[in-house]
Amino acid sequence: MGKKILALLLAGATLLAVTACGPSASNAAAESASAGESSSQAASEEAPAEGAGIPADQIKVGFVYSSAHNDEGYSQAHDIGRQAVEAMGIETAYVENVAETNEACESAIRNLIDQGCNVIYTNSFGFMEATANCAAEFPEVKFGHCSGYTTAENMNTYFGKIYQARYLSGIVAGMKTQVNRIGYVAAMPIPEVIRGINAFTLGVRSVNPEATVEVIWTNTWYDPAVEKQAALEIINTGVDVVAQHQNTTAPQIAAQERGVYAVGYNMSSPDAAPDAYLTAPIFNWDKFYTADVQRVIDGTWTGTKIWDGLETGLVDLDTLTANAPEGAQEAVDTAKEQIISGELHPFAGPLTNQAGEVVVPEGTTMTDDEIWNMNWFVEGVVGDIPA
Repeated sequence: MGKKILALLLAGATLLAVTACGPSASNAAAESASAGESSSQAASEEAPAEGAGIPADQIKVGFVYSSAHNDEGYSQAHDIGRQAVEAMGIETAYVENVAETNEACESAIRNLIDQGCNVIYTNSFGFMEATANCAAEFPEVKFGHCSGYTTAENMNTYFGKIYQARYLSGIVAGMKTQVNRIGYVAAMPIPEVIRGINAFTLGVRSVNPEATVEVIWTNTWYDPAVEKQAALEIINTGVDVVAQHQNTTAPQIAAQERGVYAVGYNMSSPDAAPDAYLTAPIFNWDKFYTADVQRVIDGTWTGTKIWDGLETGLVDLDTLTANAPEGAQEAVDTAKEQIISGELHPFAGPLTNQAGEVVVPEGTTMTDDEIWNMNWFVEGVVGDIPA
């Protein structure tokens, strides 16, 4: 099943190499979506010389969001980064609630280019092909795509090693559970989500080897009703902690309603479910966006892959609340220091899969590429990866 996922990803990479952003893309989606500030300034018709910086007053940065800019989760975390760019004195714009189809994303990108944006970021995996298509058509515009793998001369990819923070959150959950059963509400069966589930499980079992992590899939990144229903369904099986790879706080709210505990995601959200919230692996997107735009200004920007971790502050674990178990803070602090120093790696062997087979031998550590493309579950995960 995992091989099929990887095959689809590789096929997508091949398709991007031969597909262009055609002029027939509809503007309907972008016109119906809410946009941020607008400008009549058009993007420059000529690309700057290689290595040349662009003055800050000649830059306008656009963002394409898969959900609302104030969704209390994934896109809001990115929007905090956009606001940090504005604080640099740089104009920005955004299009929100964009469907993950090529037509919708390309339309949103064109909307931003028409507004004068010459640096554009798209924040969801499903936007990868459309972003690459438009990067080929608009070489004068610099593009960034979040969580994908396709790059070009004018397109980088960026993400955080959130699996490191998920491992830390697993320590908290593993120390908190009383029944040794933890639920995990997961969006899509792609490597990004799979490696997060695995890292969380390894963190759980580093402090509680008897605990298991039970996965339920929603097949959506953003749908509060579906997310909440999935959380309630898995809570009904008897788990007493719920973690998530979803864009909203709905699973946390479900946990509070049922009297169990929750680990959030994306950004700090203790107020959403104050009686349930333990902590959350979070992104500090301001650190990436301000640094990347500064590279545009300095002339050091390149179309490369950026995957930073705890050491840069791009990812972190949110402050533990009073709901967290005694001793959890000390355990998290120790593990965090060890991850940053290199003494501890969440995916160092020996690691076994669900069948008990050794996949990562003792004395070895998975490479970044192997982690990025992970398509199997570690021992301790209960659930399947859909084909």
